Amino acid sequence: MLSNTALRERLERLNAIGIALSGETDITSLMEHILVAAKSLVHADAGTLYRLRDGELHFEIVMTDRLGVAMGGTTGKPVPIRPVPLYHPDGSANRNNVVACAVLEDRTINIPDAYEAQGYDFSGTRAFDAANGYRSQSFLTVPLKNHEREIIGALQLINAQDETGQTTIFDEADQHLVESLASQAAIALTNRDLIHSLQELFEAFIKLINLAIDDKSPYTGGHCQRVPALTMLLADAVNATREGPLADFHMSEADRYELQIAGLLHDCGKVTTPVHVVDKATKLQTLFDRIGLIETRFEVLKRDVEIACLKGDITPAEYDALLARYADDLAFLRRCNVGGEFMRDEDLVRIREIAAYRWRAPDGSDAPFLSDDELANLSIRKGTLTDAERQIINHHIEVTIQMLESLPWPRHLKNVPEYAGGHHERMDGKGYPRGLTREQMSVQARIMGIADVFEALTARDRPYKHGMKLSQAMTILARMVAEQHIDPDLFEVFLRDKIWLQYAETYLEPQQIDEVDAAGLRQLAGLV
Repeated sequence: MLSNTALRERLERLNAIGIALSGETDITSLMEHILVAAKSLVHADAGTLYRLRDGELHFEIVMTDRLGVAMGGTTGKPVPIRPVPLYHPDGSANRNNVVACAVLEDRTINIPDAYEAQGYDFSGTRAFDAANGYRSQSFLTVPLKNHEREIIGALQLINAQDETGQTTIFDEADQHLVESLASQAAIALTNRDLIHSLQELFEAFIKLINLAIDDKSPYTGGHCQRVPALTMLLADAVNATREGPLADFHMSEADRYELQIAGLLHDCGKVTTPVHVVDKATKLQTLFDRIGLIETRFEVLKRDVEIACLKGDITPAEYDALLARYADDLAFLRRCNVGGEFMRDEDLVRIREIAAYRWRAPDGSDAPFLSDDELANLSIRKGTLTDAERQIINHHIEVTIQMLESLPWPRHLKNVPEYAGGHHERMDGKGYPRGLTREQMSVQARIMGIADVFEALTARDRPYKHGMKLSQAMTILARMVAEQHIDPDLFEVFLRDKIWLQYAETYLEPQQIDEVDAAGLRQLAGLV
């Protein structure tokens, strides 16, 4: 019989255990904590925690102190024991197994001596004892019931120990304490399961958004997956830095998760971006590439000069010269349409000269060879987007921020909008959409900015360019550091820890991986 003092101490321990259980976030650690706490509370030598799934009680954690046995939980050792079914193959209840019986009948079963117990099959226990030189005696089996009175598992303790270390029975006080602990444990497990389920749902919803973007544009979809991966590579390297200006930066596991979610959502606003702008592979592309229309117009011009030659209006030499000129003009416009090289002033002059050609349109009217829109698109200096289309692309970040800031983020994810919304800002305040300076941005947002740029430079699945080699992409990054576009301290970590190479080995083609001159890049970036 326990004294009042001993009982009070046990109750205080039970309360402390309950508080500890409510604060545990990892389910595996939580289950292990439950079993260890139960064993300690009533001085049991051994114990097992079961979880109920699909009509079977699965061994999650097994411990026997005297034998040094510890399986499941955080040990990393799987429990090599088949689950206990609640029902036999013929459908009858498995009441001859003590754990199954306790769950089926929703009651605690307290057995003083398993070898003398009637009605239960302890043949497996006897075989274990014989093989290991052990004597399983007292058993206390308690169902785990959640707040809705649903049984989610069972807790079984074996061989209570008295003060001298001798095996004894689990008395009434022991049983009440373990039942109280089991109730708290079941609620803690259920709450953690619910939180885990909500987290899985949340992450699945994010993947659904990216799937929608991917289905809309396979190029952007790949970007949405690679930027988070590169972000975390760089973030972990910064987190491990112990000297220099970033030595004080630290991320917990919760901080890492927050940044990862931000990475996955950093371009969610692209769900509103028109696909013909996102996937604009050439300057003349809308729903189709209009270079085909221009090719047809050249055929019309060639037909007209052929007719003129046959009518004697021009000489054969003039005819040949015009055909050669038109062929050269068409080849020139095809090159311009790709958008891969910077357009020179003389190129723009030549485009305007070609635009001034006249041709007979299908309705018989005399029309300029290029429409104003075609002229404007072919005159794009670099890339394939007009200023208006670039504004449409840039608008996605504003939509991203609006979408993310409209959500009721929990405290541990409250920075997601700031991290995700800052990847197009610059260190000198000339970025968009808010024109933030380096001092106004978190380290995480600056990390994502580097990841976003580097992924875009090296991406091999863009419709309008080939993925750059590492040396070329790193040179551009170094110039961007010198121009105060990206963070110099983060670039140093990116370069020093070879984040670029770690990323390349997973996501880039072998032909993109070449030598990188780290010393030269530091000099170019102004870091030395």
